[in-house]
Amino acid sequence: MKFAMWLPLFDELSDPIVLARLAAEAEEAGWDGFFLWDQLWWREPVREVGDPWITMTAMATATERLQLGPMVTPVARRRPVKLLRETTTLDRLSGGRLTLGVGLGSDRYAQEYSKTGEETDDRARAERLDETLAILTAGWTGEPVNHHGKHLTVDDVRFLPRPLAGRIPIWVAGYPGKTRPLQRAAKYDGYFPVNLTSPDQIAWPAAVLRELRGDLDYYDIVAALEPSVDPRPYADAGATWCLMDLDSNARLADVQAVLTAGPPR
Repeated sequence: MKFAMWLPLFDELSDPIVLARLAAEAEEAGWDGFFLWDQLWWREPVREVGDPWITMTAMATATERLQLGPMVTPVARRRPVKLLRETTTLDRLSGGRLTLGVGLGSDRYAQEYSKTGEETDDRARAERLDETLAILTAGWTGEPVNHHGKHLTVDDVRFLPRPLAGRIPIWVAGYPGKTRPLQRAAKYDGYFPVNLTSPDQIAWPAAVLRELRGDLDYYDIVAALEPSVDPRPYADAGATWCLMDLDSNARLADVQAVLTAGPPR
């Protein structure tokens, strides 16, 4: 199992300079990854919110080994070709260390869709997510992209340069027990069941994914756990990554304590 920090960019943690320093310290302390929330704003008492993409750029320049990525970016509110350019550029800047976490997002936590007039229907956002993933994976090949879907269009455009390894790993998020995110995740490189409460919520999707894919070689299943939770039962159930889940109220001192203690191997 690999271990990563997973942070919201709120208040004290909204400063990209602070996060770049934390990422460098995490690398020194033996962590394998450093992942960030992707939110535009949040509920009170949170007041200040940072941008994950600018912050990851700062983190990439401050580190050499850590895996980086948004966990997760709500794809339906992003322009696919802009996301394609951003992911490729960040991947190349980091030396191929980007993992792209994707999901539907939700209006329930901070009304990020309804307050900006964006799509709130889950089905429509799922359609946009699938179309965007098709555009990304086609664009990363360096071949001309021709996509004419229900929601999105790319008409014979080639996107160069390519990611360093030719593509970027995609982890698909979903709520435990939901089959559609599992089916989507089986097509890509990893599955991230959010809001876990037991190792059974790893074991069941691992079995389903093995059936859908044939095997789970070179495939990641992610468990986001509070620092006090023993990760071993989740590893036994099939998780390959453990993300230290520091909630929206996390302060810099809380993060520093977990980070300095090092990964619970």
